Amino acid sequence: MKNIEEINKANIKKILSKKKIPEFFAGDTVKIGVRIAEGKRERIQYFEGVCIAKKNRNINSSFTVRKISFGEGVERTFALYSPIVSSIKVVRSGKVKRAKLYYLRDRKGKSARISEKIKKSIGIDISEQTTESDVTKDLPINETKPKEEIKKENIENTKNKEVLSKAELKKKEELKKEKK
Repeated sequence: MKNIEEINKANIKKILSKKKIPEFFAGDTVKIGVRIAEGKRERIQYFEGVCIAKKNRNINSSFTVRKISFGEGVERTFALYSPIVSSIKVVRSGKVKRAKLYYLRDRKGKSARISEKIKKSIGIDISEQTTESDVTKDLPINETKPKEEIKKENIENTKNKEVLSKAELKKKEELKKEKK
């Protein structure tokens, strides 16, 4: 006999296979597509605001979104796995130190702003990284060079830019003799 937790986990897996739910937290500005039935027709209306609270309770998970509409604060609580919620998009990530942002209810204007969390990226995408063998594989056979030759060429190129001392000139001449 299955217990309630197993049934809830199975339902969550079923819902997540159909719908993609991004990872978001309190302080993030989110755009929620809400299904609205008008007679026989169904349409999607977007509700965009700051997520001020999120409860993680398996199938009963919910989140509260607050926006200012015509100078009036509007809050709406959504069930995370509800069929009414068609899509969730994170517009921007907020930098906050609390899990529940109920203090925003009392604030207006600039004091109600949340600074944006800047995600650091080093500019290298993991999927695009290549190894040395991949690079040399694409080159023609006669263009592949051993590591020592490449290092020597790099040393020569950097030394050409600087004033060379007498000892460095001797080393450079020795390298030329070895190549011949």
